[in-house]
Amino acid sequence: MVFAKQLREGVRRGRIRCSVRIWQRAKVKVGGRYPMDDGHIVVDSIDRIARKEITDDRAVGEWVVRAPQGTRLALSARAERAGAVRAEVVLD
Repeated sequence: MVFAKQLREGVRRGRIRCSVRIWQRAKVKVGGRYPMDDGHIVVDSIDRIARKEITDDRAVGEWVVRAPQGTRLALSARAERAGAVRAEVVLD
């Protein structure tokens, strides 16, 4: 599993704790340890979605976040050809 260079510091510091990947088949396994720079990433869980849940334009994504009410989330979505979108939300 490879993270873009600009995301690695956030992963290391624990600010990034979730990654969404669109693969034809799983390339990681739960409990797997994958190298990243001087350390490694451990996969805690994998949630599969059905192909029919992916819209034709891929403009829809669904994330499940478990955190206390009032938690502030910084979201970033990046597509190689489309660029990046960033938003900040507070859970209510």
